[in-house]
Amino acid sequence: MDIQVSAFGAIVALIVAIFLILKKVSPAYGMIAGALIGGLVGGVDVTNTVTLMMEGAKGIIPAVLRILAAGVLAGVLIESGAAAVIAETIVKKVGETRALLALAIATMILTTVGVFIDVAVITVAPIALAIASRAGISKTAILLAMIGGGKAGNIMSPNPNAIAAADAFGVPLTSIMAAGIIPAAFGLTVTYILAKKLVHKGSSVSAEESETKINGELPLVVPAIVAPLVTIILLALRPLFDINIDPMIALPAGGIAGALAMGRVRHINEYAVSGLGKMSGVAIMLLGTGTLAGIIANSGLKDVLINSLDALGLPAFVLAPVSGIFMSAATASTTAGTAVASQVFGTTILEMGVTAFAGAAMVHAGATVLDHLPHGSFFHATGGSVNMEIKERLKLIPYETAVGLILAIVSTLIFGIFKFFG
Repeated sequence: MDIQVSAFGAIVALIVAIFLILKKVSPAYGMIAGALIGGLVGGVDVTNTVTLMMEGAKGIIPAVLRILAAGVLAGVLIESGAAAVIAETIVKKVGETRALLALAIATMILTTVGVFIDVAVITVAPIALAIASRAGISKTAILLAMIGGGKAGNIMSPNPNAIAAADAFGVPLTSIMAAGIIPAAFGLTVTYILAKKLVHKGSSVSAEESETKINGELPLVVPAIVAPLVTIILLALRPLFDINIDPMIALPAGGIAGALAMGRVRHINEYAVSGLGKMSGVAIMLLGTGTLAGIIANSGLKDVLINSLDALGLPAFVLAPVSGIFMSAATASTTAGTAVASQVFGTTILEMGVTAFAGAAMVHAGATVLDHLPHGSFFHATGGSVNMEIKERLKLIPYETAVGLILAIVSTLIFGIFKFFG
């Protein structure tokens, strides 16, 4: 498209979106308003600004449809109690003597098998509070362990962020999931080291907070893991046997198989409705994200960022993780950050000679670096899961950022510098 928004207009779009989100405006509306104002300030008339916004939203629709389909899997895992069973089993197997490692692994596994990172933290939090109370571990330490584990799991999961990267770069979802395995191992290690240093820093857990409440009868461990297992097997058919089962089919199929295995097939509609409710917010946000991406993609901001990297003497492939970091900071969301960075910078990254697989992997990892900033819901949802005050929650940001940076750096080393899997 020949319509061009100035770099200043694109920056205004981001600033307006962030300001509105901080003022508690819905992220979707905040990004739509930011896109509209940015286009107008950037020298484009109303009609063409709307056209750019529509084009951007149109590009995000395939990812939105797959994310809505993923609601079946998410609903089954969360509402059936399967996620809680998986988490508790991992903590018991690893042992309370290594409580922080156990919590990090439990949250990592939950996000890896398809639970949203904030939901994974909320699911593990009651177990974490109970352990922390007995072992004298601070809230800061257990929350960092869960968030770091969640970040590690998030880059090797079939979650919306991975779907957005896979769709934008045209690579299989399983490739994006596999690309996160080695960075995740480093991220988990750093999380454990940092969390150990925070064991006695911050507020402690009270007796009331450590009381765990169980709602209904939980499934057994083996049936509980059927849903993610079937999903991963179906997705793996493409790289293993060249049988392409789209995530739009594989994700709900795994959820249905899990409900059958747990003897909860009568509740499948209830689980699907619940899962759809959780995914619909993300889907709507992504449509708003698409409008913002439409403005930024057709602006001079890309050139400014590329020229800045050139001026610093950085290689071209650095655009991939940097764009992920930049957009995750703007949106305070891994999913939105991945989606905008992939849509806006994807073509440029490919033109620079970076493969689609490597570009997607680095953008995806970069989007974990600043997705926890206070203008996003993740910051507040995770803090609330352990009843943490805002001031104490803010002090955790540098540690979360360090974990995200490790994920991005290791991914860049693998796919950008050494090109092991290029």
